[in-house]
Amino acid sequence: MYRPACLRLPETWLRAKSFKSGYSRTPHSRQVHQDGYISMFSNSAPSSRFEHVTNEPVLQYLKGSSERENLFRAIREIREASPIEIPMVINGKSVRSDDVGDVRLPHEHKTVIARYHKAGPEHIEEAIASSIDARKSWAKLPSDDRLSIFLKAAELLSDKYWRSKIVAATVLGQSKTIYQAELDAACELIDFWRFGAYYSSCLYEPQPNSLTGVWNRLVYRPLEGFVYAISPFNFTAIGGNLVSTPVMLGNVAFWKPSSYSLLSNYYTMLLLKEAGLPDGVINFVPGDPAKITDKVIVNRQLAGIHYTGSTDIFRRLYTDVGKNISNYISYPRIVGETGGKGFVFAHRSADISALVVAIIRGAFEYAGQKCSAASRAYIPASIWPMVKAELLEKMKSVKLGSPESPDVFVNAVIHNASFEKSKSYIDYARASSEAEIIYGGNCDNSVGYFVDPTIIVTSDPYFKSMVEEIFGPIMTIYVYSDDQFIETLKICDSSTPYSLTGCFWANDREAIRTADYYLENTAGNFYINDKPTAAVVAQQPFGGSRASGTNDKAGSHLNLIRWVSARVIKETFMPTHDVLYPYMK
Repeated sequence: MYRPACLRLPETWLRAKSFKSGYSRTPHSRQVHQDGYISMFSNSAPSSRFEHVTNEPVLQYLKGSSERENLFRAIREIREASPIEIPMVINGKSVRSDDVGDVRLPHEHKTVIARYHKAGPEHIEEAIASSIDARKSWAKLPSDDRLSIFLKAAELLSDKYWRSKIVAATVLGQSKTIYQAELDAACELIDFWRFGAYYSSCLYEPQPNSLTGVWNRLVYRPLEGFVYAISPFNFTAIGGNLVSTPVMLGNVAFWKPSSYSLLSNYYTMLLLKEAGLPDGVINFVPGDPAKITDKVIVNRQLAGIHYTGSTDIFRRLYTDVGKNISNYISYPRIVGETGGKGFVFAHRSADISALVVAIIRGAFEYAGQKCSAASRAYIPASIWPMVKAELLEKMKSVKLGSPESPDVFVNAVIHNASFEKSKSYIDYARASSEAEIIYGGNCDNSVGYFVDPTIIVTSDPYFKSMVEEIFGPIMTIYVYSDDQFIETLKICDSSTPYSLTGCFWANDREAIRTADYYLENTAGNFYINDKPTAAVVAQQPFGGSRASGTNDKAGSHLNLIRWVSARVIKETFMPTHDVLYPYMK
């Protein structure tokens, strides 16, 4: 297991083993005196050292298993209780408004599974004020006490009650298949919390040099103000992480969840409250994204934006921050993970069977609604006949339908706008002389927003569906001449504005070295002989550059460091009493 270098604590600090998650705790007192003085720095290094942290095991939901039984029970309970009321959560209290919206099942869009209360201007102001007020005590709380809340949240989620509830909410509300929901809403979110606490304990290494008679130390403060967290529909874990990472480090967060992931996000908020999160530290504020952002972005105390979503929206946020830059207390930190155009690039030496599996899983799991999804492929002509034959054969086992059925591989897309967008690309390909649909191509939104997993083959490497982000179950393949290997690598690099994920397939080591050179800037997460999806926290820290975001690598210390402000303290034990320097005497 990968173990990054961690904090080396002074030998004088005692360590006592505790807790099954594998960390040791250094007990010592922090006393607040009556005159207001504090006996220890509240923003000093955590006194807990993590001996080891491991990724949460993935449950398989096999027939007859207890986790499968628990999940289907949770799905039934949510359906029977629907429509579930989702209020705002401001200063720890449930807040309701007269403006109410529906949460519908994407795979059964006539079913309203929940109703949510939308924030008005007064709620937005109240949430910001609550965050600023909560910061006064939260920022001063010792690191161990803050991190303990998220470690407890991870333990709660790993247990059967919360696990089955949040996974079920993800299956229903986001139409995510059972296994994909387990990877996301359970495993990844648990990993974000556990490894987030672990990396927090590692931030204090290295420390500055200290000469004889001087102690130099580096401490980290939370940002001044509040962090605006805007989360997407497609990953429950991303919502939990966008708010949790800054908050672990003493910040407070205003959470604007997607209207299409509200059920699982609301349960995540309730879970954090059960774990002991103080009121106001995270305020959960659903509603119209433009109206909320317009008020938040001009607030003087905006300290940062933690965002996952579309490239266009992120650029607009960046622009709006720039317009208001003179209004803020300090320069807001802007961290974003945005669009992608994940690729599969094969060399003639590739393992054909494994390559085909990577194309299918990379393109069609969660109906291609991942920014990491494979949506374009470059296949050499010499192996294309074999790849095509095996691809069409394996696609026979890929079933489209309700994610509540365990044998379904491809689910509905999230809403009608996504359905229409996917359909438009299929219609475009069908009408083009430069493309052929070799699999799928059917669309039906009569019951749910179902788009067949679709494979397009094009003769143009710059074809519309080869270069534009679709966010649907559509894979476009360009077959290149073997003697155009280098030229095609260059096209892969330059034909889209994105740089998030991609994979290269070959058994020829020289080909791998060549591809690594030409594709260096095409992906922040680059895979060799594997699909370009399913990054694991602490194993493949996630993020890309160019139009794909700021590449601050969720699931690593690189993201955490963006949410603190460094402070250097120099303490001199024997200060000088001379004005003149020795050479002057």
